[in-house]
Amino acid sequence: TVKKIAEEAMTDKPSFVYVTYIASTADNVWKALTDAQATAEYWGHSNVSDWQPGSTWEHRRIDGSNIADVVGTVVESNPPSRLVTTWADPNGEQGVDISRVSFDIEAFGAIVRLTVKHTDLADESARMEVAGGWSAVLSNLKSYLETGNTLPVAPWEMASAPVFSAISIRRLAMSGRAIEVPSR
Repeated sequence: TVKKIAEEAMTDKPSFVYVTYIASTADNVWKALTDAQATAEYWGHSNVSDWQPGSTWEHRRIDGSNIADVVGTVVESNPPSRLVTTWADPNGEQGVDISRVSFDIEAFGAIVRLTVKHTDLADESARMEVAGGWSAVLSNLKSYLETGNTLPVAPWEMASAPVFSAISIRRLAMSGRAIEVPSR
């Protein structure tokens, strides 16, 4: 709704939005986001919950340790169109640096538009970090759903190129400082 968009825009905290189009069904995208075995296939972690509003969820490693690298609460769950969760560091200070992720799934003929919004990020550094993570995970998700296979190499293992937002570039330009971009 317009009200929801306006409220999200009023926050001072950075956010990240990623939109992708997938040749799949809304039900299959929902399952891929909420099924622990499916997330283990393309995300390298199992997302574990009963996905009911108010329930907890965990982003658990699949290396046998079962360590949760992210924990949170299911805020909204409307299969197969919308899922909203909070994200927090399980070892972090209680109630500090809690962000929110929404997954909006919209079917259109034989495709789905998946919009992922990660809001209430701590700072620009956190936004840059999640930007690289979401791009890798969602690329792998798209491949998994469209071909039945993940990408041949986990994309998050690829050395990341420097990511600069338009704001960062404008600030650097106004400061007159030069930036050095490492060569590959």
